Amino acid sequence: LQKLIHLLQATDDPLIQEKALITLSNSAAFSVNQDIIRNLDGLSVIGGMLSNCVPKVKEKALNALSNLSMNIKNQEEIQVFITQICRTVESAPLNSDVQLAGLRLLTNMSVTNDYHQKMIKSIPCFLHLLSEGMERTQIQVLKVLVNLSANPAMTRHLLRPQV
Repeated sequence: LQKLIHLLQATDDPLIQEKALITLSNSAAFSVNQDIIRNLDGLSVIGGMLSNCVPKVKEKALNALSNLSMNIKNQEEIQVFITQICRTVESAPLNSDVQLAGLRLLTNMSVTNDYHQKMIKSIPCFLHLLSEGMERTQIQVLKVLVNLSANPAMTRHLLRPQV
């Protein structure tokens, strides 16, 4: 895992970045690896890939963070990327793999109320995706909105936007 994280930092080759991110994402299926990746500063390295201009690399970084976000301590570190993730979802092509990967990560990050406030500005986008997206996009957006709606503090933010 350490070598993969170093490789991710050392290369500018999108194909190598993509493969390393896929491997890290698969490794994150095991809780012990989630802790190891966090302790090796892998979350910030993977999070740095969110600004990559290659869509496949960005998608794989979102997928890796999504798998890693199943751990509460990892969520504490991943939450610094929520605003960037929301912007990625908003700017990605409609129904794209990048958009869906971002929505899956936001679904995981919104399971608890801890980070809902960071998603408020994206609620109008979520509602737009709900009306314009394909079924798989709509389902993923609904998961985020259901998680947000479980928090009474989010009620006015969910009801206020123009639809």
